Amino acid sequence: MEDWRQNLITDDDGLRRVLEEGHRVAVLGIKPESRKDRAAYYVPEYLQNAGYEIVPVPVYYPDVTEILGQPVYRRLGDVPGDIDVVDVFRKPGDIPAHLPDILAAQPRYVWFQLGIRNDGAARALAQAGIEVVQDHCMLAEHRRLFG
Repeated sequence: MEDWRQNLITDDDGLRRVLEEGHRVAVLGIKPESRKDRAAYYVPEYLQNAGYEIVPVPVYYPDVTEILGQPVYRRLGDVPGDIDVVDVFRKPGDIPAHLPDILAAQPRYVWFQLGIRNDGAARALAQAGIEVVQDHCMLAEHRRLFG
């Protein structure tokens, strides 16, 4: 893609569009109920309560088979059907290892949570035609934009 930068979402209109159009959210790095105090659990829980379909894709916790009442998938590529948004709860340096899986899943959007920024990964995703949000919390932005 020649102007891949157009796929980097940095304004309220773009954030609102992702939150309005991204109904099915695969959460990469989601935590199980035993870690309710972690953003990687309570943010997806909030989104589920707000009407989003949450698809759990934990990185750890091999014995967990269900989170938020939904079956767990070990890879994004194993998730049946389309994924609108991949919500990423991984350290910035860990993201490149997930790029092949994210690209194979072909989500419409990838959202790096608050405090998570990896410009190289964002560029690779944007060049593949995937719109990318970096360093924003889906919960906070949903509350701010939709009250």
